[in-house]
This record gives sequence, structure tokens and C-alpha cells, in this order.
Amino acid sequence: MSKKLMIAEEDIVRLIPHDGGCVATDRITVDGCEVGYMYREDPEEEGDTGWRFYAGDESEDYVYDLRNSGIYEVNTIANYDSAILAHLHTDAPCAFEKVPGKQYFRRVES
Repeated sequence: MSKKLMIAEEDIVRLIPHDGGCVATDRITVDGCEVGYMYREDPEEEGDTGWRFYAGDESEDYVYDLRNSGIYEVNTIANYDSAILAHLHTDAPCAFEKVPGKQYFRRVES
């Protein structure tokens, strides 16, 4: 079954010159929510940037059901929420949460 994404592939614009893969939940790509939480871990394979993007309201069950997420180019997720751009060069490991009611993130310390 194919997912109906909020932004059609032909409407994605190039926002970053480099790219690689990331994981994002359907709350962002299908439902159109902004990124509420993002973290970067060491990449799992070649082409993986290590970035993971969530709306922030996903339940644990939702996240663990792999049908609720997908692998995308980081540039694609930047088209859904350009506020992520300021942090994409941060080395792993790192995590950021969106400041409620704002269009920017703050670093989350573990």
C-alpha cells in the first residue's frame, strides 16, 4: 500500500545541497504535522545521516509499528519543517525539541 504524502514529490524543492537518508513518522509526512522532536544517532548504514524525526505526539506503540514511518531524504523533511535546517550539521549523538508555540528547537540534554 502506497502512502499519500502531504507534499507531492514534484513539489519538493532543494533546500540543502547535500543529502542522505533519515527516518520520519507518518505524523509528519502523511498527517502534515511539524517536527516536534528530532535526534541524531550514529548512522546504521551507508547513506544514513542518523537523523530521526517525530511530531512528538506519537505513542510508543505507534513508533514501534514500522508501517507508521518511512525512510526519506533529509531534504524532504526540511520541506515539511524548515526549522530543522539550523541543526542538521550537529554531530551525533544529539537531540532537539521544538519550543512550544515557536518555530525553533532547543537542545535536549540526556
